[in-house]
Order: sequence, then C-alpha cells, then structure tokens
Amino acid sequence: MTRKLILATALATVLSVTTGPAFANSVFLNQWGFGNAAGGAQTGFGNSIGIDQNGVFNGAASQQSGNGNVAAIGQQGFNNSGDTWQNGNANQAGIGQFGSNHNAIMSQDGNGNIAAGVQVGNGCTGSVSQAGGGNVAAFVQTCP
Repeated sequence: MTRKLILATALATVLSVTTGPAFANSVFLNQWGFGNAAGGAQTGFGNSIGIDQNGVFNGAASQQSGNGNVAAIGQQGFNNSGDTWQNGNANQAGIGQFGSNHNAIMSQDGNGNIAAGVQVGNGCTGSVSQAGGGNVAAFVQTCP
C-alpha cells in the first residue's frame, strides 16, 4: 500500500509541474532568418502571445496586463517592426507584415477590443489605439 501511495504522489507531482495550471499565460515564438528579435511581458491570467518571423532584422514586442488577452504578430521580409500593448481583459490584436521596412503599433486599453492589420510592400506605417470596451479596428495597406 505504501508503494502505491508513493508512486501516486510522485505521478501527481510530475503532472502538476509539467502541465501547468489552466489559467497560465503562454508565449509561442518561431523565428527563421538572421538578426530577428522578439520579446514580451505578461501579467494576469490566460494571456497568449504568438510571434512568427521569417526574414532578416525583424523585431516584435508584445506586452499584456490583464486576463484573457491574445496577441499575434507575423512578419515576413526585411527590417519590419511590430508591437502590441494590451491593458485590460479579453482584448485581441494581430499584425501581419509582408515586405520591408514596415512599422505597426497596436495599443488597447479596456476590455473586449479587437484590432487587426496587414501591410504589404515597402515602408508602410500603421497604428491603432483603442480605449474603452468593444471597439473593433482594422487596416490594410499596400505601399510601393
């Protein structure tokens, strides 16, 4: 009986350490190429950051404070920069950039906001700033 208790306790300990609580924050990062940089910070519960970069000298940063926020940054090309800043709960932000020399910043302060953006070509700059709740914003740009 003691042996089964020890094994059960050991198994429970391993599972609790490896699976993490359901309310944990998460970060997903994929980078291919050279000189890419990514960073972020999270406080709260159930926040998620996803960054995917393919190219050269791309930079991405995401900061989340609150609960249930989602941020996604995808960049392909050369010298792109994307930032998301979320303060509140259940906000969603996404940046997709294809080409070179793009800059995008999305800032959300409130609850239940949605922001999306796509930039194609060379040298686009896009910015979204939302305060309050239930706001929806999107932009798509093609620059020469």
